[in-house]
Amino acid sequence: MNMMKMMKQAAELQKNMKKQQDKLAKTQVEFSAGGGMVSAVATCDLKIKSIKINPDAVDPDDVEMLEDLVFAAVDGVLSLAQETMNKEMGKLTSGMGLPGGAGLPF
Repeated sequence: MNMMKMMKQAAELQKNMKKQQDKLAKTQVEFSAGGGMVSAVATCDLKIKSIKINPDAVDPDDVEMLEDLVFAAVDGVLSLAQETMNKEMGKLTSGMGLPGGAGLPF
């Protein structure tokens, strides 16, 4: 493969990755814990957008349970966002032998 062709492919990949990153920054995922008692929403650039707590989940005598539910919802939504991001970015790099979250410098 000649150098000009490789440079053109790299530039195209860079452009496509930037587009995909912008799209993922707007893509939201949601995860609930405790049968929907606590839910979290995040974008696929790993930013938490909201946390909703059902008032029935608030028990002043069991704050630890609420903390666990919030933690589970946030952990779950960030994992789902990361998984979605890796899957979508992997589509761009699939033919190049690079993983989806390759962290390329562009």
